[in-house]
Amino acid sequence: MKSTRDWFVHYLPAFLLFAVLIVLWHFAVVWFDIREYLLPPPALVWQSMIGTEIPWARHIWITGVEILGAFVIAGASGVLLGLAIAWSPAISRVLMPFLVFVNTLPKVAVAPLFLIWMGYGILPNMLIGALIGFFPVVINTAVGLTQIDDELIDLGRVFNAPKWKVFLKIRIPNAYPYILSALKITATAAVVGAIVGEFVASQKGLGYVIITSQSTMNTPVAFAALVWISILGLVLFGAVAGLSRILAPWAGDV
Repeated sequence: MKSTRDWFVHYLPAFLLFAVLIVLWHFAVVWFDIREYLLPPPALVWQSMIGTEIPWARHIWITGVEILGAFVIAGASGVLLGLAIAWSPAISRVLMPFLVFVNTLPKVAVAPLFLIWMGYGILPNMLIGALIGFFPVVINTAVGLTQIDDELIDLGRVFNAPKWKVFLKIRIPNAYPYILSALKITATAAVVGAIVGEFVASQKGLGYVIITSQSTMNTPVAFAALVWISILGLVLFGAVAGLSRILAPWAGDV
């Protein structure tokens, strides 16, 4: 009972903010007599979200799979690269310039190349999302593995612990808050990447719904797709936040 009350108190301000913004949105449309194709009222967006005009379940499923795949690829590759960088200074000197180069590439310009190489489908959109989201995981993992109290490292040396065991028992647990914090960033970046891929070329997914609805000036459907995209991002972000409380409860809200 107490945990439920604490959860309610913790998230009540966020819910109130959303409620206030929706009310302001409604009255702005009414007071300023804004045309529907420019800014539809919230009620009309809600009707579009639950209506049968668009097969929402199919598009949500496709985009959800792309987002989750992008998140998993970015998280796994980012952690492995961060481990390699922290393990060896020589590897760090080789990898870091290349990773910075890849991260500075304009992702919107790279997306068409992925589609040329791999064709249409879910995988290119996953990889675009992973490309956008992996770099924060690399950096935070490397920082979490190296920014550690010297006394803990000395303790491992006192017990003659090998390097791999120091990583496993000391460095990696120390890096949990850093990694989980980066994964929250990656959760939102994966959403952006998946939608960018669908914008470039797709025949299904919420990004495709936005593109087609814009061409027909069906703005309520476009807004409904945006809301569904945000919901997917919030669900993934919330899952990472829940994982943070399990793996690193001592770090608080990371």
